[in-house]
Amino acid sequence: MRPLTRLVTASVFLLALHGVQAQGGVGIAAAFRTEVDRRLQVPDAELVNYGRLAESALSEAGVVLEGPQYLLVVDRHPYVQAAFLLLRLAGGEWSGIGAAPVSTGLPGRFDHFVTPLGVFAHSLANPDFRAEGTLNSNGIRGYGARGMRVFDFGWQRVPKGWGDGKVIEMRLQMHATDPDALEQRLGSAQSKGCIRIPATLNTFLDHHGILDADYLQSVREGRQLWVLRPDRAPVPEAGRYLVVLETAREDRPSWSPTPSLPKRKAAPLPKK
Repeated sequence: MRPLTRLVTASVFLLALHGVQAQGGVGIAAAFRTEVDRRLQVPDAELVNYGRLAESALSEAGVVLEGPQYLLVVDRHPYVQAAFLLLRLAGGEWSGIGAAPVSTGLPGRFDHFVTPLGVFAHSLANPDFRAEGTLNSNGIRGYGARGMRVFDFGWQRVPKGWGDGKVIEMRLQMHATDPDALEQRLGSAQSKGCIRIPATLNTFLDHHGILDADYLQSVREGRQLWVLRPDRAPVPEAGRYLVVLETAREDRPSWSPTPSLPKRKAAPLPKK
Protein backbone atom coordinates (compact mmCIF):
# COMPACT_ATOMS: atom_id res chain seq x y z
CA MET A 1 0.00 0.00 0.00
CA ARG A 2 1.26 3.51 -0.75
CA PRO A 3 2.24 5.53 2.30
CA LEU A 4 -0.75 7.19 3.86
CA THR A 5 1.09 10.50 3.81
CA ARG A 6 0.72 10.46 0.02
CA LEU A 7 -2.96 9.66 0.23
CA VAL A 8 -4.01 12.18 2.86
CA THR A 9 -4.05 15.58 1.26
CA ALA A 10 -6.06 18.75 1.73
CA SER A 11 -7.27 19.78 5.14
CA VAL A 12 -10.88 19.64 3.94
CA PHE A 13 -10.66 15.89 4.52
CA LEU A 14 -9.37 16.05 8.09
CA LEU A 15 -11.67 14.21 10.48
CA ALA A 16 -13.08 15.56 13.70
CA LEU A 17 -12.37 12.14 15.17
CA HIS A 18 -15.11 10.52 17.25
CA GLY A 19 -17.51 13.33 16.46
CA VAL A 20 -16.10 16.03 18.72
CA GLN A 21 -17.19 18.77 16.31
CA ALA A 22 -20.58 17.31 15.37
CA GLN A 23 -23.81 17.61 17.26
CA GLY A 24 -24.72 14.09 18.35
CA GLY A 25 -21.39 12.70 17.12
CA VAL A 26 -19.99 12.09 20.58
CA GLY A 27 -23.13 10.29 21.73
CA ILE A 28 -23.41 8.06 18.68
CA ALA A 29 -19.70 7.15 18.83
CA ALA A 30 -20.14 6.14 22.46
CA ALA A 31 -23.25 4.16 21.52
CA PHE A 32 -21.30 2.38 18.79
CA ARG A 33 -18.64 1.32 21.29
CA THR A 34 -21.32 0.09 23.68
CA GLU A 35 -23.73 -1.57 21.25
CA VAL A 36 -21.54 -3.09 18.52
CA ASP A 37 -19.67 -6.11 19.83
CA ARG A 38 -17.44 -6.74 16.81
CA ARG A 39 -15.36 -3.60 16.38
CA LEU A 40 -12.11 -2.72 14.67
CA GLN A 41 -9.64 -0.25 16.16
CA VAL A 42 -8.76 1.72 13.03
CA PRO A 43 -5.91 4.28 13.20
CA ASP A 44 -6.76 7.93 12.73
CA ALA A 45 -4.74 8.17 9.51
CA GLU A 46 -6.75 5.34 7.95
CA LEU A 47 -10.04 7.03 8.87
CA VAL A 48 -8.78 10.26 7.29
CA ASN A 49 -8.07 8.34 4.11
CA TYR A 50 -11.50 6.66 4.05
CA GLY A 51 -13.12 10.09 4.39
CA ARG A 52 -11.12 11.30 1.41
CA LEU A 53 -11.99 8.24 -0.64
CA ALA A 54 -15.68 8.55 0.23
CA GLU A 55 -15.66 12.20 -0.86
CA SER A 56 -14.08 11.21 -4.16
CA ALA A 57 -16.66 8.44 -4.72
CA LEU A 58 -19.55 10.80 -4.02
CA SER A 59 -18.13 13.37 -6.42
CA GLU A 60 -17.62 10.77 -9.15
CA ALA A 61 -21.22 9.60 -8.70
CA GLY A 62 -22.53 13.16 -8.88
CA VAL A 63 -23.94 13.00 -5.34
CA VAL A 64 -24.09 16.30 -3.48
CA LEU A 65 -24.78 16.02 0.24
CA GLU A 66 -26.87 18.72 1.87
CA GLY A 67 -26.20 19.17 5.56
CA PRO A 68 -24.40 16.78 7.90
CA GLN A 69 -25.24 13.12 7.50
CA TYR A 70 -23.94 9.61 8.13
CA LEU A 71 -22.57 7.28 5.47
CA LEU A 72 -21.45 3.68 5.67
CA VAL A 73 -18.26 3.00 3.72
CA VAL A 74 -17.28 -0.60 2.92
CA ASP A 75 -13.81 -1.59 1.77
CA ARG A 76 -14.16 -4.83 -0.16
CA HIS A 77 -10.41 -5.48 -0.47
CA PRO A 78 -9.73 -9.11 0.56
CA TYR A 79 -7.23 -7.86 3.15
CA VAL A 80 -9.72 -5.46 4.74
CA GLN A 81 -13.38 -6.56 4.50
CA ALA A 82 -14.60 -3.82 6.82
CA ALA A 83 -17.34 -1.20 7.18
CA PHE A 84 -16.62 2.31 8.44
CA LEU A 85 -19.34 4.52 9.84
CA LEU A 86 -18.51 8.14 9.00
CA LEU A 87 -20.30 11.42 9.56
CA ARG A 88 -19.83 14.11 6.93
CA LEU A 89 -20.12 17.52 8.53
CA ALA A 90 -21.73 20.58 6.95
CA GLY A 91 -18.35 22.10 6.11
CA GLY A 92 -17.13 19.00 4.28
CA GLU A 93 -15.07 17.54 7.13
CA TRP A 94 -15.45 13.90 8.09
CA SER A 95 -15.96 12.41 11.54
CA GLY A 96 -15.06 8.77 12.22
CA ILE A 97 -17.60 6.95 14.40
CA GLY A 98 -16.61 3.28 14.32
CA ALA A 99 -15.69 0.27 12.20
CA ALA A 100 -16.59 -3.42 12.08
CA PRO A 101 -15.69 -6.49 9.98
CA VAL A 102 -17.91 -7.55 7.08
CA SER A 103 -18.02 -10.15 4.35
CA THR A 104 -18.44 -9.19 0.70
CA GLY A 105 -18.73 -11.27 -2.44
CA LEU A 106 -16.50 -14.26 -3.13
CA PRO A 107 -16.61 -15.19 -6.83
CA GLY A 108 -15.68 -18.54 -8.26
CA ARG A 109 -18.87 -20.50 -7.69
CA PHE A 110 -22.28 -20.47 -9.34
CA ASP A 111 -24.45 -17.50 -8.41
CA HIS A 112 -21.57 -15.68 -6.72
CA PHE A 113 -20.57 -12.10 -7.62
CA VAL A 114 -17.94 -9.59 -6.59
CA THR A 115 -19.73 -6.92 -4.56
CA PRO A 116 -20.06 -3.90 -6.90
CA LEU A 117 -18.20 -0.66 -6.34
CA GLY A 118 -19.99 2.67 -6.17
CA VAL A 119 -22.42 4.84 -4.25
CA PHE A 120 -25.78 3.21 -3.50
CA ALA A 121 -28.85 5.01 -2.19
CA HIS A 122 -30.95 3.45 0.54
CA SER A 123 -34.44 4.50 -0.48
CA LEU A 124 -38.08 3.41 -0.48
CA ALA A 125 -37.72 2.53 -4.15
CA ASN A 126 -36.29 -0.76 -2.83
CA PRO A 127 -38.11 -1.43 0.45
CA ASP A 128 -36.32 -3.20 3.28
CA PHE A 129 -37.74 -6.25 5.01
CA ARG A 130 -36.91 -8.35 8.07
CA ALA A 131 -35.40 -11.80 8.35
CA GLU A 132 -37.71 -14.67 9.22
CA GLY A 133 -34.84 -16.56 10.84
CA THR A 134 -35.70 -19.78 9.02
CA LEU A 135 -33.12 -22.31 7.82
CA ASN A 136 -32.33 -22.67 4.13
CA SER A 137 -31.55 -25.95 2.36
CA ASN A 138 -28.04 -25.86 3.83
CA GLY A 139 -29.30 -25.41 7.37
CA ILE A 140 -28.19 -21.76 7.40
CA ARG A 141 -30.12 -18.65 8.42
CA GLY A 142 -29.03 -16.64 5.42
CA TYR A 143 -30.34 -13.29 6.70
CA GLY A 144 -29.47 -13.97 10.32
CA ALA A 145 -31.74 -14.34 13.31
CA ARG A 146 -35.44 -13.55 13.15
CA GLY A 147 -36.17 -9.84 13.06
CA MET A 148 -32.82 -8.71 11.64
CA ARG A 149 -33.29 -5.93 9.11
CA VAL A 150 -32.33 -6.49 5.48
CA PHE A 151 -31.16 -3.21 3.93
CA ASP A 152 -32.00 -3.26 0.22
CA PHE A 153 -30.07 -1.24 -2.38
CA GLY A 154 -31.82 -2.59 -5.45
CA TRP A 155 -30.76 -4.40 -8.60
CA GLN A 156 -27.21 -3.77 -9.83
CA ARG A 157 -25.53 -4.84 -13.04
CA VAL A 158 -22.46 -6.87 -12.11
CA PRO A 159 -20.20 -9.34 -13.95
CA LYS A 160 -20.90 -12.96 -13.07
CA GLY A 161 -18.29 -14.45 -10.77
CA TRP A 162 -18.47 -17.75 -12.62
CA GLY A 163 -18.71 -19.07 -16.16
CA ASP A 164 -18.43 -16.51 -18.95
CA GLY A 165 -18.36 -13.45 -16.66
CA LYS A 166 -21.27 -11.85 -18.48
CA VAL A 167 -22.76 -8.74 -16.88
CA ILE A 168 -26.14 -9.53 -15.37
CA GLU A 169 -28.25 -8.21 -12.51
CA MET A 170 -27.84 -9.06 -8.83
CA ARG A 171 -29.75 -7.74 -5.84
CA LEU A 172 -27.45 -5.76 -3.57
CA GLN A 173 -28.45 -6.13 0.07
CA MET A 174 -26.75 -5.61 3.40
CA HIS A 175 -27.78 -7.93 6.21
CA ALA A 176 -26.78 -9.98 9.23
CA THR A 177 -25.70 -13.58 8.80
CA ASP A 178 -26.09 -16.88 10.61
CA PRO A 179 -24.91 -16.15 14.16
CA ASP A 180 -23.73 -19.71 14.79
CA ALA A 181 -22.17 -20.79 11.52
CA LEU A 182 -21.08 -17.66 9.66
CA GLU A 183 -20.69 -14.56 11.83
CA GLN A 184 -17.23 -15.64 13.00
CA ARG A 185 -16.15 -15.54 9.35
CA LEU A 186 -16.73 -11.79 9.06
CA GLY A 187 -13.54 -10.08 7.97
CA SER A 188 -13.16 -12.37 4.96
CA ALA A 189 -14.92 -12.50 1.60
CA GLN A 190 -17.68 -15.10 1.93
CA SER A 191 -20.96 -13.93 0.40
CA LYS A 192 -22.71 -14.30 -2.93
CA GLY A 193 -22.26 -10.57 -3.51
CA CYS A 194 -24.25 -8.98 -0.71
CA ILE A 195 -22.65 -7.38 2.34
CA ARG A 196 -22.84 -9.40 5.56
CA ILE A 197 -22.48 -7.40 8.77
CA PRO A 198 -22.42 -8.25 12.49
CA ALA A 199 -25.85 -8.67 14.08
CA THR A 200 -25.10 -5.94 16.59
CA LEU A 201 -24.12 -3.53 13.80
CA ASN A 202 -27.37 -4.40 12.02
CA THR A 203 -29.32 -3.58 15.18
CA PHE A 204 -27.32 -0.38 15.72
CA LEU A 205 -28.00 0.93 12.20
CA ASP A 206 -31.65 -0.07 12.51
CA HIS A 207 -32.33 1.38 15.97
CA HIS A 208 -30.58 4.70 15.32
CA GLY A 209 -31.88 5.12 11.75
CA ILE A 210 -28.35 5.73 10.52
CA LEU A 211 -29.22 5.26 6.82
CA ASP A 212 -32.95 5.96 7.12
CA ALA A 213 -33.21 9.56 5.86
CA ASP A 214 -35.79 8.66 3.19
CA TYR A 215 -37.75 6.38 5.52
CA LEU A 216 -37.90 8.99 8.27
CA GLN A 217 -39.00 11.70 5.83
CA SER A 218 -41.81 9.43 4.66
CA VAL A 219 -42.94 8.93 8.27
CA ARG A 220 -42.96 12.70 8.83
CA GLU A 221 -45.25 12.95 5.82
CA GLY A 222 -47.70 10.59 7.52
CA ARG A 223 -46.85 7.23 5.98
CA GLN A 224 -46.87 4.07 8.09
CA LEU A 225 -43.80 1.89 7.53
CA TRP A 226 -43.99 -1.52 9.16
CA VAL A 227 -40.27 -2.23 8.77
CA LEU A 228 -39.23 0.57 11.15
CA ARG A 229 -38.78 -0.40 14.79
CA PRO A 230 -41.40 1.07 17.16
CA ASP A 231 -38.63 1.77 19.69
CA ARG A 232 -36.33 3.49 17.18
CA ALA A 233 -34.27 6.48 18.28
CA PRO A 234 -33.08 8.02 15.00
CA VAL A 235 -30.13 10.38 14.83
CA PRO A 236 -30.81 13.89 13.47
CA GLU A 237 -28.06 13.42 10.87
CA ALA A 238 -29.58 10.29 9.29
CA GLY A 239 -28.13 9.59 5.84
CA ARG A 240 -29.01 7.43 2.87
CA TYR A 241 -25.80 6.31 1.19
CA LEU A 242 -23.66 3.19 1.17
CA VAL A 243 -20.24 3.62 -0.46
CA VAL A 244 -18.39 0.49 -1.60
CA LEU A 245 -14.74 0.95 -2.55
CA GLU A 246 -11.50 -0.99 -2.66
CA THR A 247 -8.20 0.36 -1.39
CA ALA A 248 -4.84 -0.56 -2.90
CA ARG A 249 -2.95 -2.85 -0.50
CA GLU A 250 -0.13 -5.35 -0.57
CA ASP A 251 -0.69 -6.84 2.86
CA ARG A 252 -3.30 -7.08 5.58
CA PRO A 253 -3.43 -4.16 8.04
CA SER A 254 -2.94 -5.06 11.69
CA TRP A 255 -6.27 -3.47 12.61
CA SER A 256 -8.16 -5.92 10.37
CA PRO A 257 -7.00 -9.32 11.65
CA THR A 258 -7.70 -12.49 9.72
CA PRO A 259 -10.82 -14.10 11.16
CA SER A 260 -10.99 -17.63 12.44
CA LEU A 261 -12.34 -19.81 9.67
CA PRO A 262 -13.54 -23.05 11.23
CA LYS A 263 -15.10 -25.69 9.09
CA ARG A 264 -18.63 -24.60 8.38
CA LYS A 265 -21.13 -26.46 10.51
CA ALA A 266 -24.70 -25.82 9.48
CA ALA A 267 -27.52 -25.79 11.96
CA PRO A 268 -29.65 -28.96 11.72
CA LEU A 269 -32.73 -28.81 9.57
CA PRO A 270 -36.02 -29.30 11.37
CA LYS A 271 -37.40 -32.83 11.30
CA LYS A 272 -40.37 -33.38 9.07
